[in-house]
Amino acid sequence: MASGVEELLDMLFEMVDEAKNMPLSSDKCVLERDRALDLIDDIRAQFPVELGEAKKLVASRNDYIAAAKREAEVIRKQAEVEAQRMLAEESVLNQAKQRSAELMRQAEERSRELKRSANEYCEDALRRTEEAVAEAYDEIKKSRARFRAAASATAAGSPSGGRAAYDAAAEED
Repeated sequence: MASGVEELLDMLFEMVDEAKNMPLSSDKCVLERDRALDLIDDIRAQFPVELGEAKKLVASRNDYIAAAKREAEVIRKQAEVEAQRMLAEESVLNQAKQRSAELMRQAEERSRELKRSANEYCEDALRRTEEAVAEAYDEIKKSRARFRAAASATAAGSPSGGRAAYDAAAEED
């Protein structure tokens, strides 16, 4: 059985590529349904959990940014209300403009800071996820190499004519 997602996808591609055409049709073919579904199930099983976690992190980041935008909008609306109230009195017109501008600057600054924090958090989380996936991938490659080496060594010393079985107990030693 294939072990890597790419290898499973290659097998599925070959199955479709080598499938026989249906009579009187060049764009339809006949596949072994169970074999194709088994390959798809194997592919799904191979995807690491980290991909799901990465999607959750991206969704969390988007939620965080949306909350920051909502907070900025509330602050902006508060600034507008405050500015309109102050504009009602002509004697404080200049003061109202200054206060409104300050509140807008604070809201924009807060929004930028929240976005920056969210981006840093997501970047760090995605970096850690990427490192975990890379480590898992390296471990899979190493395990595969050990398996092949063990299978080759067993096959070379096997009296059964090259039909060696992998001995997992020997791998643990």
